[in-house]
Amino acid sequence: MKRHRLLKILFAAGLLLVLLAALAWFFPQQVLTVDSGPVKGDVLVVMGGYPDRAVRAAELFKQGEAPKILVSGLGDSASNRKLLEQNGVTNTAIILEGKSRTTRENAEFSIPLLRQMGARRVIIVTSWYHSRRALMCFEHYAPDIQFYSRPSYFGYGGEAEDGGRKTDSAKATPHPTLSPVEAERVKAAQKAEWKRVRGYANSEYFKLLGYWVCYGVAPV
Repeated sequence: MKRHRLLKILFAAGLLLVLLAALAWFFPQQVLTVDSGPVKGDVLVVMGGYPDRAVRAAELFKQGEAPKILVSGLGDSASNRKLLEQNGVTNTAIILEGKSRTTRENAEFSIPLLRQMGARRVIIVTSWYHSRRALMCFEHYAPDIQFYSRPSYFGYGGEAEDGGRKTDSAKATPHPTLSPVEAERVKAAQKAEWKRVRGYANSEYFKLLGYWVCYGVAPV
C-alpha cells in the first residue's frame, strides 16, 4: 500500500515537472523576463551582446533613470559606447568595463567599479530573455547593492522595441512602396530574426540551470 502511494506521488511529481517544463518552453517571455518597471538608479549597467541593449540603455538614460552608464563586455564595449553616444548619451556619462566574457564575469568585473562609484541602486539593461539570469547573477555577487532590471524587448514574442513601444517584427507588414520581391525578403528576414531570438530564449533555460549548479546563482 505504501509503495502504491509512493508511486502515485512520484507520478504526480513527474507530471507536474513535465507541465512546468512545457509552460516554460511555450511561454518564455513570462518565465524569463524580469522588468522592475520605472525606477531611479545611480548607474545603468548595459550588458555586452546585441545593439538593442545599448539603444535601450540610451533611452533609459534620456528618461533620467540614471546619470551614468557602465558598459560591460569584452570586444563590444567600444562599439556600444559609440552607439550610446549616437543615441544621445554624453561621453562623460559612460564608463567602460571591457574584460568580461560571460554573464558571471559581467557581474564580477562590474561590481568593483560600481562600488568605487558609490552606487547603491543599479539598473541592469540586457535582452528580455537574459534579464532573469543577469539580475540574479548581480544580486548573487553583490547582495549589498540594490539591483533592478529594465530589459530591451527586441524580439519579445515576435515583437521589436521601437522607441519604447512594441511592434510585431515577425508579423509586421513591409512598407507599401516595396516591390513584392523586396517585401518577401523583408518578411523572411523578420521571421529569421524571431527564430534567432527564440533560439536564445530556449537555450537560456540550460544556462539558468548551469549557473545554479556551477555557481550557486539561483534563478529565483
